[in-house]
Amino acid sequence: MKKTKWILDPMHSEILFKVKHLMLTTVTGHFGSFKAEATTEDDAFNRTTDISFTADVDSLYTNNSQRDNHLKSPDFFNAEQYPKLEFAAKDYDAARGELKGDLTIRGITKPVIFKAAFSGTTADPYGQTKAGFSLSGKLNRKDFGLHWNTLTEAGGVVVGDEVKIFAEIQFTREAAKSEEPVKETAAVL
Repeated sequence: MKKTKWILDPMHSEILFKVKHLMLTTVTGHFGSFKAEATTEDDAFNRTTDISFTADVDSLYTNNSQRDNHLKSPDFFNAEQYPKLEFAAKDYDAARGELKGDLTIRGITKPVIFKAAFSGTTADPYGQTKAGFSLSGKLNRKDFGLHWNTLTEAGGVVVGDEVKIFAEIQFTREAAKSEEPVKETAAVL
């Protein structure tokens, strides 16, 4: 059976995370540099044989440079020693809307499950076939060695343990070798 390769469209994709601060408000961050690929047996993603994702830890951004630097430090992600987050899918169940796989942070690999809503496929104005997903999930940061915390005077914690993850992913179907790749114009949609 012919397999189809899909590559991430980074201009139309985003990866966000949210975590409680002082158990009062939620801080949102995102990764500015990441890659993803998928291999399927059809354009409907019913039979997905491979999905992988990597994010550059150094591209982490929370709208506060002091906090960003602390998150990249050995207290949290340790970007110098562990420059990438990695996800490798083990199973995508389209009927249940679940994507299961292994997430690696700081060299620690744990199984995770994301809710995955497939938005379908369509052709863009340049003739390329696009596919979209909305993903969400949560994890305990301490499971991945992100233990840093401190107590407030009232005995509360500064950083919550639960991290919520949200992603909007748009893939572009890779052109077959016999097809000429479509070039986009200067206009960015």
